Amino acid sequence: MGTIYILWLRQLKRYVRSKSRIIGSLGQPLLFLLAMGYGLGPTFAKAGEGNYFQFLAPGIIAMSVLFTAVFSGIEIIWDRQFGFLKETLVAPVPRLHIMIGRTLGGATVATIQGVIVFFIAMIAGFRPASFMALPAVLLVIFLIALLFTAMGTAIASRMSDMHGFQLVMNFLVMPIFFLSGALFPLSGLPKNVLMVTKIDPLSYGVDALRGLLIGGAHYHLSISLIILSSITVFFLILGSVLFSKLEV
Repeated sequence: MGTIYILWLRQLKRYVRSKSRIIGSLGQPLLFLLAMGYGLGPTFAKAGEGNYFQFLAPGIIAMSVLFTAVFSGIEIIWDRQFGFLKETLVAPVPRLHIMIGRTLGGATVATIQGVIVFFIAMIAGFRPASFMALPAVLLVIFLIALLFTAMGTAIASRMSDMHGFQLVMNFLVMPIFFLSGALFPLSGLPKNVLMVTKIDPLSYGVDALRGLLIGGAHYHLSISLIILSSITVFFLILGSVLFSKLEV
């Protein structure tokens, strides 16, 4: 357990020390939140769908968690190139503990990022329907972070080239985000598009956040939580298996 704690703490220290990383990772969520939230708000309202900024904010929170979590997998390749990963892997501790420590660290960082975006959205004008739901919101954010950190770790453990990892992540992350319903309602979509959104794990995270924060979820909250938890367990197991075969 000590190894898990040390690796978790190391991830947090990296994040806290890198002020440019914190500020830089907020740029894209802010752009989507402010430009689209206020820019498309009047059109959304004229279509009879209500306040677009309120609708958009949960999706942008999920987006910030997604990007931060998945790209934390790059650190495995970085550590491999600079030798830290080799020192960690030759230590007399189970590789499962190493993988869990790194994944929990990345998920915690992504959760903090999501909380920061939530407070920024509050400053910009977002208002949750009930503050009593905030503990459940934090749980959903952490589940999303854990899922996609495990996914990023699993993919990065089979790659040695950082540029190749970025290409794979861009190929996966952008469709996952845009097809999750973060920017548009899931109701009323064509059947073929709706089927794609159903196999997108982020759809259930966005929908759960939206249901807790503003109400009107597309899926029942329990269904979203069960699916999110199941996919998270799957990627944790897959990541553990792939990480155990990692060569440096």
